[in-house]
Parts: sequence; structure tokens; C-alpha cells
Amino acid sequence: MTEVKELKTQDVPQQVLTRVEELYKQLGDAEHAYYTLDDPIMTDAEYDSLFQELSKIEAQYPALLKPESPTQRVGAKPVEGLTSVEHLKPMLSLGNLFSFEDLEHFHESLQKNLDRDTGIELVTEPKIDGLAVSLIYENGVLVRAATRGDGQQGEDITHNVKTIKSVPLKLKLKEGDAVPALLEVRGEVYMSRKGFFALNQKLEDAGQKVFANPRNAAAGSLRQLDPKVTATRPLAWFCYALGACDDTTQAWINENLPEHLAQLHWLASIGMPVSDLVKLATGAEEVQQAYESMNQQRATLDYDIDGMVMKVNAIRDQNYMGFLARTPRWASAYKFPAQEVETQLLDVEFQVGRTGVLTPVARLAPVNVGGVVVSNATLHNLDEIARLDAKINDWVIVQRAGDVIPKISQVNVSRRESVTDIPIPEAC
Repeated sequence: MTEVKELKTQDVPQQVLTRVEELYKQLGDAEHAYYTLDDPIMTDAEYDSLFQELSKIEAQYPALLKPESPTQRVGAKPVEGLTSVEHLKPMLSLGNLFSFEDLEHFHESLQKNLDRDTGIELVTEPKIDGLAVSLIYENGVLVRAATRGDGQQGEDITHNVKTIKSVPLKLKLKEGDAVPALLEVRGEVYMSRKGFFALNQKLEDAGQKVFANPRNAAAGSLRQLDPKVTATRPLAWFCYALGACDDTTQAWINENLPEHLAQLHWLASIGMPVSDLVKLATGAEEVQQAYESMNQQRATLDYDIDGMVMKVNAIRDQNYMGFLARTPRWASAYKFPAQEVETQLLDVEFQVGRTGVLTPVARLAPVNVGGVVVSNATLHNLDEIARLDAKINDWVIVQRAGDVIPKISQVNVSRRESVTDIPIPEAC
């Protein structure tokens, strides 16, 4: 392989070159099994031993140190600032549907655009509540990661994304497979609920500010200047689409992977994590069933999803339909309804912001809202307290939609008893 040929010029013994290749594979396979397949193939102690062995070899032979080495996930130095980079293809957003009626209209528009009266085949995927990220691989090696940004340009976060163990530093191609000269993979970086709670507990114990929700925690972690900080954050990655690629690879994809679902299966085969909630549905009725099923599973997941994404399966049909100004005609998000739970309002505290504005914060009896334990909610301002007619000890409806901070949407006046007015501070 080219790697070995280049290293021979540095007078590295052949047995060392061979061992490095073995360690790359063993460590890469172990990371993929643990972080992507959730099926460990070695103990932590065995992994650490192999990792230390590779680190020692690289220290002895600096010429062997390469960006795709497993030791380099946390090896980068802090950057002075995040730089802007141009996307190879625009990273557009999706339109939103909110009801079955909306879905029917969307499906009818697909039929009209494609001049068909039969059900359109759609791939349904979870809309993970994280950050859209583009990964670029050159000759199979990760060389750049960027945020969506404004769709045309994003921020270069390569130094941080390399610390995420479920992101392959090198594509897991089978022996004999052609190595793509250029391959872009798009997906979502997110933080699990379990990881989010553990991180907030750690921050709270250290007297530091906690994050409002997993999405904010993921965003803050990705925008760190020091990758060593990001490496301590429990981030993960799901891919959901191919992006740009070189002409030869594009021709191969066109011939062998003419459908979106087939492309996702191929991405999974080369080491990319793909959600196991992805399904194929034909027509509005089947899509609605998939939506309702996913909504029911929502609370059992260890990560937040705020809707379902649907995409026309046939790539040829996608290309034919094209795009509107900012959204594709062949895909849409179908948002889940806001999650609501009833709990008791125990107290209200007033916080003074940096600008001197007084903000009331409701202290609630802890309650699980869509997998997240909520004990605080915003009341926005005094006008909102008056609108709700909220009182201490009232039973209130707490709503959490997407990445919005939990809020009280209404008071259950029918359960009102032994309540007291919320004391409004006269001065602060």
C-alpha cells in the first residue's frame, strides 16, 4: 500500500510497519464495534494496551505519526479560532410538516412532480436533535469536518470531530475495494441523554454553568477551541446522506447505489453509524404509520429526536425534482407534537440577567418529559405569569418541544387548592 512505501524511505523496519498496520486495524475495529455497533470485541484494558503500544512506536519513529492514527483523536493543539470553509455542495435545510393533512399534501406534490398516481417510495429516518455536520474523506482518510453554518459556508471543526469515537478516521473499506479519491458524508453530531446528565452533574460539581439540553451541550462541545475539552464530552454521530464525491466514485455510486436506502447500507458497511430506525414506506398511509411508530419509540431512545425525516428513495427521482431556494422538493421533516406533562409548581425564583431584566424561573416537582427530567421551567416575564394566572402549588402543564427550554403552557385550574400568589419582588 502507498502508506508503507512512503514509510520505507524513513528506514523503518518492515516488522514495525507491519505491526503499525495491525494496530490501526485492531484499534479501528474495536472503536467501530464499541461506539457504532454497541458490541465490544475487547476489554478496555486490552484496548488501552494496544493504544499504548502504538503510541510508543510512534514516539520512537515520528515518521509513522499520521493524521488518521487512533492516537491522534486527541492529539491536535488548540486552535486560535474557528475558520469559515466553503461546502462542496450546499447543505440545505428541510421544510416542515405538522399533520397528516400536511403529509398528504406533500405526497400529492411528489406524485404531481413525478407524474405518478401510485404511492411514492420514501425512506423514513429519525430527525436527531443535534448539529448537522459534513465530513470529507480524501483517499479514505478524514481530512475535514464542518458545521452546516448558513448552508453555503460552515465552521471548520475537524480538530473536535476527530475526538468523536463513532466517527471513523479512516473508511473501513474491504480489501480490493476502490478507495474514493473524495467522499463527503453528512450526518448529525449529538449527545446522548445519559451522557448529557453525567456531563451536567460533572459541571455542577465543579461549580460551572450547566447546559440547558443535549443539543446545546453538543453545540458547545463542537465549538471548543481545545479538542482535549471536546474529547471529554460524550458526543456521537449518525450519518444520513452522501454528499459530494469525485467523478469516478460518483459513476460507481450511480451504477451500484441508485437508491437512498442502498447508499445508507453502503455507508454502514464502510464504518458509518446509521440509525436502526430507518425504514422504507410507500405512500402517505405507510409513512404515517412509520411516524406514529417512531413517535412511540421516542421516549425509549437515549438521544433526542424532534421529528421524522422522509426522503424519496430513488436518487433519479430526487435529481429530477431538484430544489427550491433553500429546501429540496423530494424531502421534508415531519415534526413531532410538543411533549407535555403535568406537575406541580413549587416555587418561583427571579433571576437578574446581565442587562438587568428580571426573569421568573419556575421550580417544579421533578418530572420526566420525553426522557429528560425537568425541575425548572421558564415563565418568561411578569406578563406571562399574569396570562397563565399561575400560583404556587398549582398543577401546571410543562411543555418541551425540540431544543426549546421547558416552559409552562397552561395551569390546570380544576386541581387548584391551597395555592398562594407568586411573590413579585419590588426591587432587586
